[in-house]
Amino acid sequence: MSEPVVVLDTRVVTGRGGGPDKTILNSPRFLSEDGYRMLCAYMHPPDDPGFDSIRQRAAGLNAPLISVPDRGPLDLHVARQLLDICRREHVQIWHGHDYKSNLIGLMLRPFWPMRLVTTVHGWVQLTSRTPLYYAIDHLALKKYERIICVSSDLHDSCRKLGIADKKCLLLQNGIDTERFQRNRSRQFAKEHLGLPADSLLVGAMGRLSAEKGFDLLIRAAARLPTHGHKFTLVIAGDGDQFEPLKQLISDLNCGDRVRLLGFVQDTLTLFEAMDVFVLSSIREGLPNVILEAMAMGVPVISTRVAGIPSLIQNDRNGILIEPGSVDQIVDALDRVIRDESRRRTFEDAGRSTVQNHFSFRERMQKLARIYDELLGSRPALTRTRESVNR
Repeated sequence: MSEPVVVLDTRVVTGRGGGPDKTILNSPRFLSEDGYRMLCAYMHPPDDPGFDSIRQRAAGLNAPLISVPDRGPLDLHVARQLLDICRREHVQIWHGHDYKSNLIGLMLRPFWPMRLVTTVHGWVQLTSRTPLYYAIDHLALKKYERIICVSSDLHDSCRKLGIADKKCLLLQNGIDTERFQRNRSRQFAKEHLGLPADSLLVGAMGRLSAEKGFDLLIRAAARLPTHGHKFTLVIAGDGDQFEPLKQLISDLNCGDRVRLLGFVQDTLTLFEAMDVFVLSSIREGLPNVILEAMAMGVPVISTRVAGIPSLIQNDRNGILIEPGSVDQIVDALDRVIRDESRRRTFEDAGRSTVQNHFSFRERMQKLARIYDELLGSRPALTRTRESVNR
């Protein structure tokens, strides 16, 4: 048998990472079935304690993780380290996941022959440097051989940059439904986590940053008790908005029913405890956390942003609301909490949606076909772009 094709997935990360890492770190064990050996090279601040969490996640998923200490934009040693990795591991495909990894891939290709692939996960977190990062990324994308977009809106955005159809592919996120499935009752999970078993649990999860709209969700939770509901809202995650959100909870005097949990390692048990999941984001791609909630049989309320309408059909397998509206969050929570039969319908329909259309195994098979077609070395396995996008 021939040696496996080596793929180097590269990403810049700070803290405990985010949604893309759920896909990246889970990929190697699936791609190996199709003859690809995937390595995960993560650029990160040298003294960042959050990277230990990524190490643990990678070890739990048997993902080969390579640490690349990165001291910032002027650290030229990063490119040298990555070039050494490419030569040592005989990398054949460079797969970038952000503007910096895309730029470095272009810089290194003259010194090591490899094919260039990137995944666009979404440009959502805005900072003073965001316009510069966008400009760099847009220039780099045009020079990549394959650009994979995780949602239809991102695919449209990339096409507007003038990227050819052959190069720009839609490959939505997926979920390992064997891992994300309910195994214990809600009551057991609530008691295990020390949450009130006699109260409906509304959950949210993600990086605590402004674009996630957690402040809107907290404001909605502060108003909802006037509707006569007994519930608890928990928000799992960390980020720069932790203290402002904590202060908001205090200002609204709703600390008895709203909790910030910080980073949660055991998200499966938390999902099992939830009666409703809410995504209040103002900007998103196609977030893995919604797919995880639906796979776990948790009814979902989500803002109508980016690729989410391709996943949720309003009032069939969840509820869609407009971004930025506290009133619509309150109304949607009121309807779902009051109506147990509606929650049961969303549980079954949500799980079925993910199983039938967002399988992680099928996503990895499609990704392998993209690599096959790019390399041109496995014609028997190659699929057309139309079959990949289907």
